Amino acid sequence: MPSKSNSYSKPDFWSQKAFKEGYPARSVYKLQEIDEKFSLLKKASCVLDLGSAPGSWTTWLLRNLGENGKVVSVDLNPLSKSVKGKNLVFFQGDLLDESVRNKIRENGPYDVVVCDAAPLTTGNRTVDTARSRALVEMAIWYAENMLKPNGNFCVKIFQNGDQQKELQKMKLLFNLAKGFKPVACRAESFETYLIGLGRKGEDEGKNGETL
Repeated sequence: MPSKSNSYSKPDFWSQKAFKEGYPARSVYKLQEIDEKFSLLKKASCVLDLGSAPGSWTTWLLRNLGENGKVVSVDLNPLSKSVKGKNLVFFQGDLLDESVRNKIRENGPYDVVVCDAAPLTTGNRTVDTARSRALVEMAIWYAENMLKPNGNFCVKIFQNGDQQKELQKMKLLFNLAKGFKPVACRAESFETYLIGLGRKGEDEGKNGETL
């Protein structure tokens, strides 16, 4: 079982703020900051939230989309019981499973794809970053195949140099692709986020790769 440092077990400012505001986890403020800086989200958007449990990002999206928006949320684990919404569609399953992929596709295409998924960590940075990169590649596949033209994307990645390789892929798909580390990330964490804005049309970016 992977373990976290003792400092992670103590509620910090962001964890306490999340609890008070009704979010399952502190990660919500990373998405909020990303949206404030890059304007990922528009009212009435259809959003795909990959690796969504326990549901902080899904909750924030539901609160900010408006009544005509829709969130399709997917994870191996269930969402927290507090995560509810008439505009929420949740699938519990493996994002690499074809049947899950087909259900996601049927509910799209999407204006925004977000992914805050993280691998089970081992404490070995080389192993953990390799696992993180695999999740990023999976998320980029979803963005490539299920985003509408001009759609937006963000995904978490563990830093070790690979983020530059993934950014190069994203530059083929988006009008703008760059890295960004929100203030709400823990100081000791080596996670950051890759942002893709303005999905190019199929003739501009799609390269036909499959998972």
